[in-house]
Amino acid sequence: MANLKITLVRGFAGKTEVQKANAQSLGLRKIGQSVIREDTPVYRGMIDKIRHMVTVEEAD
Repeated sequence: MANLKITLVRGFAGKTEVQKANAQSLGLRKIGQSVIREDTPVYRGMIDKIRHMVTVEEAD
């Protein structure tokens, strides 16, 4: 299965608790931090909720 590289590009100031919880569940804590996650519908849904805060790339 493919992997996704998710990078946090916006901070948590002014965001809802749900958006903060989604980012932290993905493992994102600081601006500029990146994580590698599998490309599953669960992670895609979490990314969709915070798409304005992250960038997503295909990872090898």
